[in-house]
Amino acid sequence: MEAQQHSPDSSSEECTVLEAPPTKDTCPQHGGKVSEYCCVCVCTLCDECVHDKEHARVPLIQALEEHRQTLQAKLRSAHDRLPQISDAVVLVREMVQQLSNQKTAIEEDIMGSFEDLHKQLDVRKSVLLMELEVTFGLKQKVLQAQLESLLQGEGAVESACSRAEDALTMEACSGSLEEELELKDKLEELVGIHFPCQPEENDQLDLVLETDGLRKWIHNLGTIVTTSAVASQSEAMGAGLEQCIVGLPASVTIVTRDKSGGACKSGNAILSAEVFTPDGSIVDGEMVDRKNGTYEFVYMVPKEGDFSLALRLYDQHIKGSPFKLSVSRPQVSPSSATANATPSTGSSEGTKRRGKSPGQKKKSSKRASSALGTPRRKTQNPIEDDLIFRTGTKGRNKGEFTNLQGVAAASDGNILIADSNNQCVQIFSSKGEFKSRFGVRGRSPGQLQRPTGVAVHPSGDIIIADYDNKWVSIFSSDGKFKAKLGSARLMGPKGVTVDRNGHVIVVDNKACTVFIFQLTGKLVTKFGSRGNGDKQFAGPHFAAVNEKNEIIVSDFHNHSVKVFTPEGELVLKFGSNGEGNGQFNAPTGVAVDVNGNIIVADWGNSRIQVFDGNGSFLSYINTSADPLYGPQGLALTDDGHVVVADSGNHCFKVYRYLQ
Repeated sequence: MEAQQHSPDSSSEECTVLEAPPTKDTCPQHGGKVSEYCCVCVCTLCDECVHDKEHARVPLIQALEEHRQTLQAKLRSAHDRLPQISDAVVLVREMVQQLSNQKTAIEEDIMGSFEDLHKQLDVRKSVLLMELEVTFGLKQKVLQAQLESLLQGEGAVESACSRAEDALTMEACSGSLEEELELKDKLEELVGIHFPCQPEENDQLDLVLETDGLRKWIHNLGTIVTTSAVASQSEAMGAGLEQCIVGLPASVTIVTRDKSGGACKSGNAILSAEVFTPDGSIVDGEMVDRKNGTYEFVYMVPKEGDFSLALRLYDQHIKGSPFKLSVSRPQVSPSSATANATPSTGSSEGTKRRGKSPGQKKKSSKRASSALGTPRRKTQNPIEDDLIFRTGTKGRNKGEFTNLQGVAAASDGNILIADSNNQCVQIFSSKGEFKSRFGVRGRSPGQLQRPTGVAVHPSGDIIIADYDNKWVSIFSSDGKFKAKLGSARLMGPKGVTVDRNGHVIVVDNKACTVFIFQLTGKLVTKFGSRGNGDKQFAGPHFAAVNEKNEIIVSDFHNHSVKVFTPEGELVLKFGSNGEGNGQFNAPTGVAVDVNGNIIVADWGNSRIQVFDGNGSFLSYINTSADPLYGPQGLALTDDGHVVVADSGNHCFKVYRYLQ
């Protein structure tokens, strides 16, 4: 209906008819029904619309259907993004929580450390004040006694002189003769007395307080360590990413970057690396922080095959991780092969062992049996120990393992295993029966990130070295968290044990240092640094303590075992790189028997060797029935059995030892 127009002077009583609003299919310009759609101008058209004829037009119904299909596709794409965003929300929220937890933990460390320093300062202040009081008292006593003696002498002389002067003023007579003679004798006596006229003490009381160095030390005391590195931008390079040679070290360089791709210039990022086979066997290695934002991962694989290399930054895979890794045997020239095939006099066993891969069970069995299989070798190795039982398979359930590391034998007969990749500690009976396990994954106190070492304190507490959390956790015997120690000092604790004084010995693999703590967390002492010297380490792993309270440490990359006093002085070093008697290819677990003999897990050679207290080779433990593959932690039970973590075979084994 057309609208009626009214002039201004029209009667106000006439009704005004408004235009009807256009419908959804009505042209907004002409009011007609739209029927077409311009694909170029992205607009609807009616019959009256004037439009460029060269522009492509389609029927409106077709255009609407196509737009609906596009919208539906975009909707599906958006819905597909939701799980990824939700996972990211969970991850970032967890990281925010972990960051808050870490902040709280550091606050506690700062408060505790400075309270301890305040206590030490107060104690020192009291000691100095007491020392001042004692020193002052001694000096004052000497001078006061001298003063009293002088005053007494002065009084006697003054009195005698006064009496003599009075006598001399009187007229001489026989009646005063006796008194004058007495005065003369008294004065003569007083003149002859030796009075201490020179001070018998001095007045020196000084305070030497070296505060300048202390102030500077306090000014630099502590630092908040962090990095802006993110896994999504960080990358790895080096030949070790794709291939390596059996038994030879390979390395990978990791460059950490921030969210914008800029290279980080400082270290201290939390990096982890794993080399594993398709069946899940884990190969150990060492991560070296270059302190400039780059890191080097050095590893060695004991057998050939196809492996995977996983590199993680803050538990997230870096670019390209995991990498496919091909491990091949070294190329042997015909001349060297002929030379190796011709044994020299007295070295037949060594020749048999040469070139055997510890990962190949048949060959390992031959090597292990050759160690104890001949009459001559039996004479040299009187200890012939046998496998009692093995427990465990690969998996994440109770009684299963994924990269088991540390081992401890409790006085009640229980066997404790640090199950590294399952992030828990599992407890078994002396017969290998599963009893319990505890551990919650995380970076908060009481949680485990990568447990590698385990020990039992005489109090019954369970002590766990957590490599990735960079601290040692203390749990009660029933698995309840009690405390942590070393969080502000440790960089990568690997092994842990307890000495004769109840102190906690921690082997920091990353810092190449041995720390000794009280159970309260107070640092007693530390020793060691990175290097190849006798008192230095290159990736130390585990430790044990002998009857003399000496600390025995396995020096993984230096292929040796070192013995130190509790103060860190070197007592003994033995071992070299090789496959012969007394040689090592990266030693790991260590233990000491009641006779002072030292038992060593030889990781790269997949065997267990026994030495006397002076480091002289005694024997092998016979593992030929079920060969080891990459043994890690090692412990001695109270009933004289050896327990070893057979990491490559995902189990622990118990052998007869003392019979």
